[in-house]
Amino acid sequence: MAAAKSLVCVSGAVLLMLFIGATIMGMSPYRNVEMEKMLQSSSNSSMAASSEAAADHSSRRHAVEDPEEIASMVEMSIRNSTERRKLGYFSCGTGNPIDDCWRCDRNWHKNRKRLANCGIGFGRNAIGGRDGRFYVVTDPSDDDPVNPRPGTLRHAVIQDKPLWIVFKRDMVIVLKQELIMNSFKTIDGRGANVHIANGACITIQFVTNIIIHGLHIHDCKPTGNALVRSSPTHYGWRTMADGDGVSIFGSSHIWVDHNSLSKCADGLVDAIMGSTSITISNNHLTHHNEVMLLGHSDSYTRDKQMQVTIAYNHFGEGLIQRMPRCRHGYFHVVNNDYTHWEMYAIGGSASPTINSQGNRYAAPSNPHAKEVTKRVDTATSQWKGWNWRSEGDLLLNGAYFTPSGAGASASYARASSLGAKSSSMVGSITSGAGALSCRRGQQC
Repeated sequence: MAAAKSLVCVSGAVLLMLFIGATIMGMSPYRNVEMEKMLQSSSNSSMAASSEAAADHSSRRHAVEDPEEIASMVEMSIRNSTERRKLGYFSCGTGNPIDDCWRCDRNWHKNRKRLANCGIGFGRNAIGGRDGRFYVVTDPSDDDPVNPRPGTLRHAVIQDKPLWIVFKRDMVIVLKQELIMNSFKTIDGRGANVHIANGACITIQFVTNIIIHGLHIHDCKPTGNALVRSSPTHYGWRTMADGDGVSIFGSSHIWVDHNSLSKCADGLVDAIMGSTSITISNNHLTHHNEVMLLGHSDSYTRDKQMQVTIAYNHFGEGLIQRMPRCRHGYFHVVNNDYTHWEMYAIGGSASPTINSQGNRYAAPSNPHAKEVTKRVDTATSQWKGWNWRSEGDLLLNGAYFTPSGAGASASYARASSLGAKSSSMVGSITSGAGALSCRRGQQC
């Protein structure tokens, strides 16, 4: 008995020492995870069929053949995050491996390009403008989409060389026509309150290596039937665009992170026409009907190569459906917080593989809208063979997920892109979703 009491005392002392040590190092186990949320086309083109063939080749070339390798790399990055930062203050850690990679750094504004090494999931290799110079946007105007003025966002994104694009001050950018991006660009809104709103929005078409970070994208409108420049040497006629917030069309290695999106004419984020190697993470999405479309149409089979990671997002107030709505490809939906939907959360057609892990689904009060999933315009005899699964999801207020398929391991391997954390951590992981309020000299 004396030995047992001694063991208890020693154990208690060890725990006390660990707690004191953690507190001294700024690692208190009692973290405030109630961080205040910040504010928050299927583009068309007359390009020739040869461009679609090139996009098809690109999608096959960028498809991940060994997703288990990705998962192991992500797990290693999580384990080594403290060692990698070497910053001396660790109190901002939330368990979100993207944020814990860079947000603790008080000198983030001097180390902006560190972000490009923090990607996870299928879009983890999107380096954006990491290897280029900085471009500072000083002018919010968009007077001439064919001959954009130096210092404007449009002038920055069309350049042929890699660029890391930042903003000199807070600004609201009202685009006259789609912002057509060239490859190897990062749009980094940290340190300024940047809104792309009340006009056209962002088009990522037949390009690669794009990072969109820290923007408020809202009230996007259909535009088109106009000439628009897409590079220093090319401009062309654009037919009508749908009014998406971010339209990804025939592109690869795309990362959309920490944006606040709402109230667009069509989708908030759409990826179609052979796009692949995409991560959509840490976004706060609100006040919208058809939130996210992944896959062009049931008949467009080139989207069978599509791989998209949807991680750490907050699907919030005023959302109705398509979070996402998937076709054909492989979709990893992991550690997201679904606090609002009116019709359904995750839908699909044309036999997509959907791997839902560690999410928190809170159903609406409507007794007829409790189901997380929806098979769109498809008979049960067809969709019962589709591979849709739920693992470790937290289902609240009567929410339920209808699984299907035989659980083919090869199919789910292609829809696995990182290790899911417990759904009990979702509140902490997504507490900073959306555009962040970053100030120089302070942790972001």
